[in-house]
Amino acid sequence: MLRQSKSPLLSLPGAVPAEGPDEGVAAHYGDLFREQRALAGGTGFVDLSHREVVTVTGPDRLSWLHLLVTQHVTDLPAGQATEALILSPHGHIEHALYLVDDGETTWIHAEPGTREALLAYLESMKFFYKVEVADRTDDFAVVHLPAGSIAETPEGVVARETPHGRDLFLPRASLTDFAAAHGPAAGVLAYEALRVEAHRPRLGLETDHRTIPHELGLIGVAVHLQKGCYRGQETVARVHNLGKPPRRLVFLHLDGSEVHLPPHGAPVRLAADGPDGRRLGFVTTSARHYEQGPIALALVKRNVPLDAALIVGEGAGTAAAQEVVVEP
Repeated sequence: MLRQSKSPLLSLPGAVPAEGPDEGVAAHYGDLFREQRALAGGTGFVDLSHREVVTVTGPDRLSWLHLLVTQHVTDLPAGQATEALILSPHGHIEHALYLVDDGETTWIHAEPGTREALLAYLESMKFFYKVEVADRTDDFAVVHLPAGSIAETPEGVVARETPHGRDLFLPRASLTDFAAAHGPAAGVLAYEALRVEAHRPRLGLETDHRTIPHELGLIGVAVHLQKGCYRGQETVARVHNLGKPPRRLVFLHLDGSEVHLPPHGAPVRLAADGPDGRRLGFVTTSARHYEQGPIALALVKRNVPLDAALIVGEGAGTAAAQEVVVEP
């Protein structure tokens, strides 16, 4: 399945292309901290047009989705945003879905590069249900307005309103005009820094092939515990009722004297054990925050002491102090 071409907003002044999973949109437009401050203050927007858009229509759409995802969506009111996961049979996270229903269509945006597998799974589960699943990535671009934005949602555009901001499913052909009317644009690095500050996990960064929802604090956020059966539910119920997850998400304050941020996958160790100590986890996302300096999210073993000083990265590493996101 072909991926979207580069965003037309990469032609805006100062635009620097993003890399990795955010390839295709701007990392920043020349001033990372100014862009963060703008978003934190409720102004500007973020081009997320590299994200993938799927719609589900038909009279059975919500009851059908309810059988497949971790969230309770049977009676999802029109206009109410929610999050949901699709799990493997063993309870590992396979897809993260960001949904809203407009009364006739369920709109979903998902991580770049995941739509082919997502569409294949959804199509395989249709059976006799009256639903139609469509890839709308070529037609619609996701644009994020920050929390507190007073910008009006364009007429006819579907929006997901959350405490973190508003995601618009904007006709792709309108993206350039929207940018001209709603600037200044902020890049995905600013958006990611605020995501890390808010401890919000992202598929493919905070997850690996064995991540379960409990490790990321997604119970009650994207996982509803009082609903019927879905794939992976046994693991969710067993860990919730009888045990603890093997790992937990933590927020890290990093030593600000280091020039380079630790990359995704950089090892986390106890400072007391030094650079040759046992690996206790890994950095999932790191960022430079306009107020807090270098920060990161990491996934570590559950039994890492809460007050332990940590080091991240190879060699001597970078000193890090942790804040609890998921209780041990």
